[in-house]
Amino acid sequence: MQPQVLVLKEGTDQSQGKPQLISNINACQLVVDAVRTTLGPRGMDKLIVDHSGKAVISNDGATIMKLLDIVHPAAKTLVDIAKSQDAEVGDGTTSVVILAGELLKRLKPFVEEGVHPRILVKAVRTAARLAVQKVHELAVKIESKSPEEQRELLRKCAVTAMSSKLIHQQRDHFSKMVVDAVLSLDAPLLPLDMIGIKKVTGGALEDSFLVSGVAFKKTFSYAGFEMQPKSYDNCKIALLNIELELKAERDNAEVRVDNVKEYQKVVDAEWQILYEKLAALHASGANVVLSKLPIGDVATQYFADRDMFCAGRVAEEDIRRTQRACGGAVLSSVRDLQPAALGRCDNFSERQVGGERYNIFSGCPAAKTCTLILRGGAEQFLEETERSLHDAIMIVRRTIKNDAVVAGGGAIDMEVSKHLRDYSKGVAGKEQLLVAAAARAFEAIPRQLCDNAGFDATNLLNKLRQKHHQGEVWYGVDIQREDIADNFASCVWEPAVVKVNAITAACEAAAQILSVDETIKNVKSGGDMPAPGRGMGRPRMG
Repeated sequence: MQPQVLVLKEGTDQSQGKPQLISNINACQLVVDAVRTTLGPRGMDKLIVDHSGKAVISNDGATIMKLLDIVHPAAKTLVDIAKSQDAEVGDGTTSVVILAGELLKRLKPFVEEGVHPRILVKAVRTAARLAVQKVHELAVKIESKSPEEQRELLRKCAVTAMSSKLIHQQRDHFSKMVVDAVLSLDAPLLPLDMIGIKKVTGGALEDSFLVSGVAFKKTFSYAGFEMQPKSYDNCKIALLNIELELKAERDNAEVRVDNVKEYQKVVDAEWQILYEKLAALHASGANVVLSKLPIGDVATQYFADRDMFCAGRVAEEDIRRTQRACGGAVLSSVRDLQPAALGRCDNFSERQVGGERYNIFSGCPAAKTCTLILRGGAEQFLEETERSLHDAIMIVRRTIKNDAVVAGGGAIDMEVSKHLRDYSKGVAGKEQLLVAAAARAFEAIPRQLCDNAGFDATNLLNKLRQKHHQGEVWYGVDIQREDIADNFASCVWEPAVVKVNAITAACEAAAQILSVDETIKNVKSGGDMPAPGRGMGRPRMG
């Protein structure tokens, strides 16, 4: 008898070989099934309740993947590609997960038959390379046209991104808002954090509007606030990081005085310090004073008497956006306040939006910034609207940077599938079958679009294959007419970069999962040890 050699800690879970790979593929299939039905204009939404009881209703692949607490190590790869697609491009998160899952599903029979995973990985990489080449070949470059034509192109891309979201009924209204928002940013970088999104419950979705400037909710205010003017033209703005109120003494501070006059001096000094700060702000010519820290009742009244507006406890990000939009600096002292340290804007006003009041700065000279103020019924609905707009904004930004588009609605996927199928016929050996399997995987997107809309997927896919065989490259699924149509002519467009990114990420994830042949789970250290405590009847130590 050979003695058993234990290298790993007792209780370590070790699984390897073919069954292990198949179990990983099955785990990925379950993740794909969770998001499969959310694809496309007729996709369903998911309601996810987290451990604290907060409910999220979403149609966005990346959001759903983040909220699912996936513990399976191989399936986590799919969560990562959905997140990377969301960060890089913003849209196509569901497509990338479905594509990766479908590649694995098509290659699973080959694993079961004993084809070496390395051969599978090589075939997946070949398919990815050919698919990306084909997308680049087919992508239609939009030459720098007139601003009106460019705006229309961006609007079409935004409409396509929104057609699968909760707000697809109002997509015309929102697509204009999104395009205006992105075009108002500084050209080469188009910084995302310069678009603020504020949510106000109540009202209809169509009441949402775009402020070309900064807007934020009215902060907590003291008596005297209502006496302040609520609108200015050509106003100067002081941004502070100072408390403008009498501070309570520290608990352990001690001031010894032996008569009332001395005590009065201490009190007067405190007031004097506050009044000096207020006088300095008034002398600087500022009309609006914003501070991260509280502005007390004395200061509020002082400003009201001098026709100045103030707001304390303004959120950090709102102060930062105001500073970048209106210029100036966030001051931590008001001594020798220079005019250059004040921000400027053409117009400041306070507006009632639903049950909230908003401070709105427009006509900001320094940077290009804007704020979307969303209205709607339920809170979950507003959150989903915000996520949908985020996707559309990312798409418009990408289209401005890479101005090549392809037709959506499964058209480009069918064409890539046909290209791979044709290529596979010229390859000898096992790779022919594997590339053909990858070609079938690309048909998953149009098939899922049909399934989600309740169409006969087999019938429509046969029609699509025939059209693509005849050289009609832009034919895809037409959801409105339950048929196939030339999606490029129907203006169902998406940036080519979305597809390229999705194909690359999905094929990398599939290759990674296929190349894992063993999973070793270490035991949690000290997890099974009983908690130390006093035994029965043992006297307390010490």
